[in-house]
Amino acid sequence: MSITKESELIGMKKISEVVGTTLKLMREYAKIGMSTKELDEYGGDILKSYGAKSAPYETYGFPGYSCISVNEEAAHGIPSEKKILKEGDLINIDVSAELNGFWSDNGGSFVLGKDIHNHQPLVNASKNILRKAISNIKGGVKVSEIGYLIETEAKKSGFKVIKNLAGHGVGRSLHEEPENILNYRVRSNKERFKKNTTVAIETFISTNSTIAVELNDGWTLVGNRGGYVTQHEQTILITDKIPVILTESNEIWN
Repeated sequence: MSITKESELIGMKKISEVVGTTLKLMREYAKIGMSTKELDEYGGDILKSYGAKSAPYETYGFPGYSCISVNEEAAHGIPSEKKILKEGDLINIDVSAELNGFWSDNGGSFVLGKDIHNHQPLVNASKNILRKAISNIKGGVKVSEIGYLIETEAKKSGFKVIKNLAGHGVGRSLHEEPENILNYRVRSNKERFKKNTTVAIETFISTNSTIAVELNDGWTLVGNRGGYVTQHEQTILITDKIPVILTESNEIWN
C-alpha cells in the first residue's frame, strides 16, 4: 500500500510489531516433543491478545493461525497434533495478520535444538540474503534487480531459489501490488519499487528444488526435487534511503 498519512504509518507499525512479536515468541516457545498444533495455538492466542486476526485464516480459510512448515515442507504447512517437533528439525513459521484494517506479514526458518542434520548453513544463507536484498531496496530500484541479487547470492552460497514463491505488496490486504517480488530476475519486468509503499520481502532458498508443488492436502508445498527450503520475510516501508523494517520485533537476524 501507499502510505499517504501518519495514521496509515501508525497502523502499519502497530500490526507489524504484533506479527513480529508473535513470530519471535513462537520461535522461543517451540520445544522438542511439542506438536505444531500446540505451537500454532500459542501463536493464535498472542494474536488474539492484541485484537489481531490471522491473515491466512481470514483470507483463505487456512486451517491454522500460522503456517508451520517442518523439514521437507517448503511453505504453507498445516499445524497438526500429529506433527511432533524433534531435535534438529528445520522449522519455518510464517505469521501474518490484520489489525484495524492494516495487514502485515513475516516469517523465519530456524533449527530446533542441536543442528544434527546441518541445516544451519541454509538458514544462515536465507537470513543473510534477505538482509542484503532489503538494504538494496529504495524508491526507483527495479524489482527484477532485487530478484537477481537474491539468486546470485544463493548461487554463491551453493544453493538455489524457489521460482514460484514470491514477496508481495502488503497493507490494506495480505497480497497487493507488486504481486511478484521474485527470487530471480525476470528481464521483461520493468516494475520499480515506489517510495512510501509497504511490501513484504521474502527469500526462498533451497538445497535441490526450484519449484514448489502442492501436496494433496491442498495447502502444503514441497520442493519439486526434494531437499530443503528456508524462508525469511520482513515487511518494510520503502524510502529513498535504507528501508524501514516494520517487523523488526521478530528479531530474525539476532
